[in-house]
Amino acid sequence: MRRRTERLQSALGILPIVVFVALWEAVGRLGLFAGQLLFPPFSAVMAEFYHLTANGVLGENFLSSLTRVLIGLFSGSVAGIAVGVVMGWKDVANKALGPIISLLFPIPALGWLPLLMLWIGINEMLPITIIFICSFFPVVYNTATGIRNVDRRFIQAAETLGASNIRILFRVIIPLALPNIFTGLRLEAGMSWRVLIAAEMVAIPTGIGALLMKAESLVRVDIILVCLIVLSIMCLLFEKGFALAERRMVGKWSNHA
Repeated sequence: MRRRTERLQSALGILPIVVFVALWEAVGRLGLFAGQLLFPPFSAVMAEFYHLTANGVLGENFLSSLTRVLIGLFSGSVAGIAVGVVMGWKDVANKALGPIISLLFPIPALGWLPLLMLWIGINEMLPITIIFICSFFPVVYNTATGIRNVDRRFIQAAETLGASNIRILFRVIIPLALPNIFTGLRLEAGMSWRVLIAAEMVAIPTGIGALLMKAESLVRVDIILVCLIVLSIMCLLFEKGFALAERRMVGKWSNHA
């Protein structure tokens, strides 16, 4: 009975997607919206997806974008967690760095693009730096907030048992702050792709964003839609990946606790 219920729920979850694809195909085939040139059916988009994959164009541009996202997101997240831990753990660091973080955090990552183009130039470091900025500030904020919100009773209990400050930090405070830390990571996992695409569209000759702009100049709506599908899938996979990592890490620590 339980398996049947799970299968029914899975089917109901897929049903809206099936309906959406069917409507897309019908509208495209019938030319009800701007004709097939400007609104190709789903089957035509999938055919172009296969063609771009077979000739290596999509794979080459995708790997360029993926590499930039992984480097920028990893470095920004690691730096953000490190700074956030220090700010949350030490009041002096929070008072010194807090105003700076609060001042810079509201600036959109793409707002740095014109300045970085002058400082760094148009090269591989430009999109990586944009993603670093996009990841760094939210992760710092969520990490510091999570550590400061840890119940002091847990810390006092660890101190009573004779645990050192370092042991308390890594065995008590950081594990309890993991939900907040992963909230920042999960939010920025998808945002990093959005920021990257925008940066590539403006200044970088390779990547999914650059492919989008080339397709626009050639009026190839099917290629544009292929790129958007890839973007949506990667945003979803990155967000779900961090959500899965959060469940496993938080659950593992809870079991040990």
